Amino acid sequence: MRGFLARVFITAFGLWMADTVLQGIRFDGVASLWLAAFLLGLVNAFVRPVVVFLTFPITLLTLGLFLLVVNGTMIMLVSWLMPTFHLESLGSAILASIIVGLTGWAANAFIGSRRVEMWNVRARRDR
Repeated sequence: MRGFLARVFITAFGLWMADTVLQGIRFDGVASLWLAAFLLGLVNAFVRPVVVFLTFPITLLTLGLFLLVVNGTMIMLVSWLMPTFHLESLGSAILASIIVGLTGWAANAFIGSRRVEMWNVRARRDR
């Protein structure tokens, strides 16, 4: 649960960065941003694996570049589910997914799974 909440926080930061950098993405408020990050986490956990499996031949033919379209489509799905999250086009969604992915990558490199594991071991040992 703690890992999911950390990912929601990182995703919210990435969506906020996309909102500030890109013209084609807009949130109506902070609550909308947090809800979009939460929904994007759920969509990436349940819908994205099915879509990636179904589009595997196209992904293989494009040497993985089609995954950018899949990630943008997941953001568009969240935008479609939320009336307070506005996207202009699939291009804006793909650029937003790149920004969200880069912030996730940077956060993972900064925090690192090994540091999180060490923190969890210390927390269990202190109990």
